[in-house]
Amino acid sequence: MIIFGTKGYLYQLAILTLVCGHCGNPSAHTLRKRVTKFTLFFVPLFPFSTKYATQCTFCGAEQQITKEQAEQLQLQGAGGQGGQAYGQPQQQPGQHPYQR
Repeated sequence: MIIFGTKGYLYQLAILTLVCGHCGNPSAHTLRKRVTKFTLFFVPLFPFSTKYATQCTFCGAEQQITKEQAEQLQLQGAGGQGGQAYGQPQQQPGQHPYQR
């Protein structure tokens, strides 16, 4: 008997400040990557589906985006233009990171 199936993985790539297309509020959005992998005997072997989406933290609306759009938003967040890369400390311009 062969046991096979799928398993989903969700990665949070960045947290960005964007204007929501659903509620119209400028709020934080999470940029997420969802990867579905084929499994054989409960061992993930290879990905067969990858999807990207942004989710508004104010209203919860989720919007599917392309890989190119996700990469552009991730670079925008890492560059400090409207967001922050996931795991990076948020800092005000001209302020020392450990200063209040």
